[in-house]
Order: sequence, then C-alpha cells, then structure tokens
Amino acid sequence: MKPGALAITLVAALAGASPDPGRADAPRKSIWPIARPGDADARPDYLVFVTGAAGVARSLRPLARPAGARSATAVPVAPGSAPLRTVSAVRNGALCGSRSIRGERLASIPGKLRGCGVKNPVRVSSVAGVALSHPAVMDCTTAKALDNWVERGVLPTIGRRGGGLSELRVIADYACRTRNNRPGAKISEHGRGRAIDIAGFGLANGRELSVLDGWKKRRTKKLLKRIHRAACGPFGTVLGPDSDRYHRNHFHLDTARYRGGAYCR
Repeated sequence: MKPGALAITLVAALAGASPDPGRADAPRKSIWPIARPGDADARPDYLVFVTGAAGVARSLRPLARPAGARSATAVPVAPGSAPLRTVSAVRNGALCGSRSIRGERLASIPGKLRGCGVKNPVRVSSVAGVALSHPAVMDCTTAKALDNWVERGVLPTIGRRGGGLSELRVIADYACRTRNNRPGAKISEHGRGRAIDIAGFGLANGRELSVLDGWKKRRTKKLLKRIHRAACGPFGTVLGPDSDRYHRNHFHLDTARYRGGAYCR
C-alpha cells in the first residue's frame, strides 16, 4: 500500500469513517470538528499525517501520564504580588496560636512541691515585637495576657519616647516556690507558670524606665502608673510598688482569676 493510502486509511479508521470515499455509505462529514466562531482552525494539533515511509502515525488518544505523576491545581497570582507563603512558613516560631508571641514549646514541667508545675509550658522570647531581657517560662494563657498588655497598653503609653519600647526587663518567671518565698505560704502563681515580674522597660536609645526609680519621679510616675493600670484586665493580679514591700521594684503580673474581678494594687 502506498504511503498516501495508508494515511487516509489511518485517519479514516480513527474517525470511524469508511476508507473508500467512493462508496455510497461513506460518511460525508469531515473528521475535523466544526470551528467555533472566531476560531481560525479547530483541528487538533496532535494529528500527524504520514507523508512518507519515514512518517510516524500518532493516535488521537492522549498519552498516559508517567507513573507517579500527580495533578496540581494552578493558583493564579496577580502580577507584582508577593509569592504565596506556606502554612509552615507562617507558623514558624509562633506560639500559643499567635504570630506575635515568639519562643519555643517545652516539655511538661513537674513540680518539686505540691501544687507546682506547668502542663504545657512555653519559653517566650518576645511579644508584640518587643524582646524579653531573657526568655521566660509560662503557660499560654499568661503569654497571651503579656502579649495583649504590651500591644494595647505598654506600647501606646510609651509611644515614641526614647525611640520607643525595645525590651521588657524580666526578673522572675516560672519558679516552684511559695508566695514571696515565705515558709508555709500558699504556692505562688510563679510556681504554676502563671506569673511574670517586670522591673523595667528598655528604650531604643539605651535608657530604661525603671519601676524602682521611676515610680517616685515626677517625670515618669504618671507614665508608669498608666502602664500599671493597663495590665488590669489582661491579668487577674497586678501588684506594684504601692502594694507592699515585696513589689517595690517591679510589677507582678499573673493570670489568677477572682470572682470580684482583677486584683490591682
């Protein structure tokens, strides 16, 4: 059979047509699909005609995908937009379900005394973009309260003073001990991972608003008192220099809750 006849036979067979166009029952329809309005050529681009002995005939059936190939859904990205971020990238370094709390998760901490210990502790290194002077151990409820207080209370109150807030000076976090280290006293909220003590607020210019020194100074007392009041609500207990001699140099903040509301002194 000549190459040209082979081509006609192949194409006609694939299209379900009779190979002999002269027969009466031969179909009169073209094997090409009818062009849509505006289409210059609706013929499939994978049809190949045999033009000679070296020609290769290809089937109309699409080739099978390679083994192991998986389908992927294309996601349109607007020109100039930022690349899509994966879930792992978004959550990297975030704690307690908040991107503004940074640090690491820890294994449960057993208590050396009855009533101490933290079931799901975290070690927090920064909140609301503000670094802690050293990473502090606490539970997530306390970490969220600290983040809330800094973002909505401390940062707006300090504002641009000294270039803005850059650090919280932490002097106590988790510690299995009694209240104020007194023998026979109840277990402190520090012993449950629910408390943190802040002694000062570092500024970008290198200076610090110290609770011990600034509480009595006319220029800084009002500012520190506003910061102290802002902690009432996010925290259940807020103690400062006016509460007792144990807190004259820092703010004690914990997430213990009382029926009568927050206890702030």
